[in-house]
Amino acid sequence: MPRPRIYRKIEFSPETTYFKPQGIPMRSLQIVELSVEELEAYRLRYLNDLDQRAAANKMNVSTSTYQRIISSAYKKIADALINGKAIKII
Repeated sequence: MPRPRIYRKIEFSPETTYFKPQGIPMRSLQIVELSVEELEAYRLRYLNDLDQRAAANKMNVSTSTYQRIISSAYKKIADALINGKAIKII
């Protein structure tokens, strides 16, 4: 039986849920799905300028869990930017 998932505190709800390269129709693009918790981890680190421990505390997760979440966000954002994919926030 898997461990129960710990509640992750998210203080940000984006108004915009899609980003895409300019001039390319959505139907032609592959989509990278970025979760709200990945977006929150990224926001805390780069907009609020928090270190890993403080950001993890804000999200109510361990530092290793925070590191896993933000690492996943880095990979997805890089994939979208480098390979010209749309980003969908779920």
